[in-house]
Amino acid sequence: MKGGSIPSHDTIMAGKKRWRWLAIAVLGLVLLSMLVPLAFLLGLHNGFHSVAHPGYANEQRNSVSSRKAAALNSPLIKGGISTRVDGLLRNLGPSLPKDFRRKSVKETENKTTGFVVPTQVSNPPPKKHNVGAGSSTEGTKTNQVTGQSEKTCELKFGSYCLWRQQHRSKTKDFIVKKMKDQLYVARAYYPSIAKIPNLEQFTQEIKQNIQEFERILSESSSDTDLPLQVEKKMQKMETTITKAKSAVADCNNVDKKLRQLVDLTEDEANFHMKQSAFLYQLAVQTTPKSLHCLSMRLTVEYFKTSPEDADLSNTLLNQDLHHYVIFSNNVLASSVVINSTVMHAKVSKKQVFHVLTDKQSFFSMKMWFFTTSYKDATVQVLNIEDLNLLEGQPSSHLSMPQELRVSFLSTSKSRTEYISVFSHLHYSLPRIFPTLKKIILLDDDIVVQRDLSPLWNLNMNEKVIGALQFCMVKLGAIKSYLGKEKYDASSCTWMSGLNVIDLVRWRERDVTAIYQSLVQRRLTETTTLGATMLTFQGLLFALDDKWMLSGLGHNYDITTDAINKAAVLHFNGNMKPWLELGIPKYKNHWRKFLSHKNRFLTDCNVNP
Repeated sequence: MKGGSIPSHDTIMAGKKRWRWLAIAVLGLVLLSMLVPLAFLLGLHNGFHSVAHPGYANEQRNSVSSRKAAALNSPLIKGGISTRVDGLLRNLGPSLPKDFRRKSVKETENKTTGFVVPTQVSNPPPKKHNVGAGSSTEGTKTNQVTGQSEKTCELKFGSYCLWRQQHRSKTKDFIVKKMKDQLYVARAYYPSIAKIPNLEQFTQEIKQNIQEFERILSESSSDTDLPLQVEKKMQKMETTITKAKSAVADCNNVDKKLRQLVDLTEDEANFHMKQSAFLYQLAVQTTPKSLHCLSMRLTVEYFKTSPEDADLSNTLLNQDLHHYVIFSNNVLASSVVINSTVMHAKVSKKQVFHVLTDKQSFFSMKMWFFTTSYKDATVQVLNIEDLNLLEGQPSSHLSMPQELRVSFLSTSKSRTEYISVFSHLHYSLPRIFPTLKKIILLDDDIVVQRDLSPLWNLNMNEKVIGALQFCMVKLGAIKSYLGKEKYDASSCTWMSGLNVIDLVRWRERDVTAIYQSLVQRRLTETTTLGATMLTFQGLLFALDDKWMLSGLGHNYDITTDAINKAAVLHFNGNMKPWLELGIPKYKNHWRKFLSHKNRFLTDCNVNP
C-alpha cells in the first residue's frame, strides 16, 4: 500500500504493554504520595519510637549478613526511654560508654521549713502550717512537702527514719534479687528482638537464658540454694542483655515493660516503708511482753500477801519536805525516776514521791514500792480513778503528758524535735494536794543526775510554774492550735519533764479555771496543747538550760559531754530507754538505776 507500511501485530502489542506499565507506575506514585503523609502522621502520634535507633535505617539497605552484624554491634539507644528507666538499666546492665550522657533530674531543695504533728491526737485540726526553724513565719501546707529523700522521710515518719539509718543491714539474698532483675529485663527485650528479621539465633539465645533463669529461680529462693555455676550464668545473661540493648529497633514494648517495673518497684517500696513505719509505731506504743509480765506478777503477789499500807499522814502534810509528783503507769520507769533522784540527793529523808497511776497499774505499783526501798525516801501510790477529780467529765482516767513532734527541713540538715506538754489531769493538782504549797513534777521518762534540792529554794518572781523553754518552736508556729485567742507569736513554747509548781500562786490565779475556760471555748479539738500554752502566758519562769537535756528518745547526735553536764536527762521521743527500739548508746544512763536484783525482773526476763 502506498503512503506507508501497516504496523505489525507485535509492534501494536509492545506499545500497549509500555502504556500499561506506565499507568501502573503512575498509580504507584499516587499511592505513595498518599501513604507518605499518612505514615508521617502516624509517626507523630507514636512519638517516632521506631526511628529512635540511629543504626536501623542502614540495616534496611544492607545485605543479610551485614544487617545482622550491625544489629548486634550498633550503639545504645539514645532516645525513647525515660530517664528513670535508663537509671534502672544502668544499675542492671553493664557500664555505659563514656560518650553516653544524660542530664540527671535534680531534686528541688525546699527552703528551711517544717511541720508539726501531734503524736497522741486522733483528729488534729484541719489546718497545719510549716514551722520555721527558730522563727514563727508560716510556710506552705504540709501536704505540699513531698519527695523520697531522707529529709522528707523524717518529716513523714519521724524517728522511724533515724532508727532505720542506725539499724540498716546488708541486703540478704542479693544474688537471687539480681537474677530476678536480669530476668525481668530480658523478658522486656525478648518480644522486640523476636520481631527483628534474621536474628533467629540471638532470639533463641535470649529464650534459652530466660528459661534457664526461670528454672533456677523456681528451685531457689535464697542465695544458699543457688547452683555452683550461677555466676557464669549471670555473666552470660548480662552479655545477652548488652546485645539486646544494641539490637532493639522498636523500643515501645521495652519502654512499657520497664516503666511497669519502675512503677511497681516504687509502689512496693512505698508500701513497705509505710508498713515498716506502722510496725515501728506499734512497737514503741505497745507495752513489751516482759513489762506486762512484771505488772501481772506484781499484781498477783499483792493479792497473795495483802501488804499493809504504812501510816503516811504526818509525812504527807509536812510542808518542810520535798514533794515530787509523777504521773505513770510504768513500774520500771517510775522506779528509775525515783531511784536516780534519791541516789543524787544530799538528804534523801526529806524526799516524798507521789506516784499517780491508773486502776490497772495500781496494785503492781503498790507491790513494787512496798518491796523496794529507796534509802530514806517515802513513796505514796495513788489511784487516779478513785479520786473523782474532774467535775463535768464522764470519767477520770490517767492521761500521760502529750508529745508534739516538730520537724524541720533545710537544705543542709533535717531535724525532728519532741515537746512534751501537760495532760488535763495536771490541772487537778491543787485538788489532789490541797495542803501542799510547792511541788516538783517529774515525767517518767527522765533520769536525774544531780541533786534537785536547789530547785526548792528557787525564786520564781511570783510565777506559777518553772519550766525549760523550747525556743526552737514559737507560739506563732503552732497558731492553728491556738485558735483566735490573743498571744505573743514570738514567745517560746516550753517543755514538761522537770517542772517546779507554786500551788499557792496557782490557786491565787485560778489557773485551772483559765484552762477549763479555754477548753470549753473549743480552742482545740482533742488536744490540750493550745490551752496549755495559753494558760501559762505570763505565768512561766524559765529554768536554766543546765537543769534538763531533752532529745534522748529521738536524737542520735547528742554528745557525751552534753549528757554529763545535764542535771536531768529527758528521753522524750518514741525511742524510750525501756524499749528494745531505744537508742543503745543512751540506754546505759537509764539502765544503771534499775534494781537488777529484784526477783520479779528475773522471773519475767526484764532486761531492757
